[in-house]
Amino acid sequence: MQPKHKRVRNLILVLLSVCCLCGLPLLYYAGRPIPREMREEMFPGITYYRRVHFTPHLMVAHILAVDLTTPDLRIIITPGDPDADQPLTARTTSQFLDEFGATVAINGSGFTPWYSYGLFDFYPHVGDPVTPIGLVASQGVVYSQSAGGPVLYLSERNLASFNLVDGSPYNAIAGDRMLVVGRTVVEGLDDGRIAPRTAVGIDAGGARLIFIIIDGRQAFYSQGATLAELAELMLYYGSTDAMSLDGGGSSTMVVRGPLGPQVMNSPIDANIPGRERPVATHIGVYVP
Repeated sequence: MQPKHKRVRNLILVLLSVCCLCGLPLLYYAGRPIPREMREEMFPGITYYRRVHFTPHLMVAHILAVDLTTPDLRIIITPGDPDADQPLTARTTSQFLDEFGATVAINGSGFTPWYSYGLFDFYPHVGDPVTPIGLVASQGVVYSQSAGGPVLYLSERNLASFNLVDGSPYNAIAGDRMLVVGRTVVEGLDDGRIAPRTAVGIDAGGARLIFIIIDGRQAFYSQGATLAELAELMLYYGSTDAMSLDGGGSSTMVVRGPLGPQVMNSPIDANIPGRERPVATHIGVYVP
């Protein structure tokens, strides 16, 4: 029989081992949203969904459904300077939400310049000048008209369309490519590269905007989605027309919380989960 002090020591070692085994998963998920499904009307006209998909691979999807008929709801696109060579300064999505008083926000279109060679060698930093890719307008001011992909137009009365019906754009933001057109997934979308993704869609009646962020590049949490899978998800969650926005490390969804901006997904910049990337443009929604 072992001496009493050895039995106590062995018991302590067993307890420590159990605590470590139990604590490792908690440590891994620290700072990430717990991957459980939920639905919550967070603000008037704004409903948040979290969905976990296990096939064709693990992915955590964050969905915001915005009722455009909600009284006093406003859409905000990041304002820029049309007279500047580079009309914007980079900021994170949380900084955008805080600075402009938005209720919810996601990252927007692609931009230039951008590179990331490591934790200390990247561009842009917060405050660095950048130029969005494609057409961008904010509250009637068009400050980017470079060649780009499809464009989401939002009128002053919150009418949403991927085609400008008449007049000059009020709010507009270019995307990467169309994913869904007329309830049909666009043919030829990449179905091989898995990555974090951001997309925006419009429902059948044009009364709802649907934002989706797919977390990615995080083993045992969320691998991401291909463009073809993203299109299927946009269709599944109610979009009759949808386009992709800037993805990868840019993909971020933020809401106004009691203590300030609250990141709803698990962004990953420079391979660091939870790290937000400074980007050029954002789409914000404001409700009183």
